[in-house]
Amino acid sequence: MINASPDSLNLDSIVSGADQAVTRARRMLSQGADGLDLGGQGSTDAATVVGWETEWQRLAPIVPALAALGVPLSVDTWRPQVARLAIEAGATVLNAADGMQTDEMWQVAAEFDMPIVLPFLSGPNPREMQHVSADPVDTLIEFFDARLADADRFGMRHRCIIDPGTGFAPSNWAWEDRYLYQKRVYSNLDQLRRWDLPLYIALPWKDTPQHWELMEIVLKQRPEYGRVHYPDQVRALERTLGLIE
Repeated sequence: MINASPDSLNLDSIVSGADQAVTRARRMLSQGADGLDLGGQGSTDAATVVGWETEWQRLAPIVPALAALGVPLSVDTWRPQVARLAIEAGATVLNAADGMQTDEMWQVAAEFDMPIVLPFLSGPNPREMQHVSADPVDTLIEFFDARLADADRFGMRHRCIIDPGTGFAPSNWAWEDRYLYQKRVYSNLDQLRRWDLPLYIALPWKDTPQHWELMEIVLKQRPEYGRVHYPDQVRALERTLGLIE
């Protein structure tokens, strides 16, 4: 993960230009990353929202520099204007921070025939999430059934990658409650394979026993994609679990 916004919760991911972005990218690739994810606008409630023009100004010099590395490059945005410009500049995957809840985002993805990371959001705005009161797994299934029906209207179901959205959270959510929510979701990832689409998980990165437990639960279920801040830690745990040599 590479953040061109200054208010990421992970300070190590923040870059302020193309040179820093390429340096971080090369380091992550050397540590076992297979691709790169780039964002220019924070989606947490603590992030300062800027106009789409400012978001794109942050990304404009970085996208082509990272695209030149020749690995998959996703752009993390909820704005169709930014998505379009990033794709034209070399991004190869749309990481849709709005949960693909508008036709405008589907139109961009369909125009470029892009793979789409499709995350669950408990609300239309990634910065104003609601608490999930029903069973999380049932809620996810209902959400993705609806979004994939939208995908069908644009002929894009086959391009979707399912993300349970655990990288998003309502504000002031106590960690213990969030931990239990994530454990419930991660322990039932098989339920999200009903659509026969790849899975994408925003992997835990904080160094606590509960975060490592969640990481292990996810890795044992072998999702196709994971978004990480520290690829070497993930690869080390995969070796410990016997998932890779």
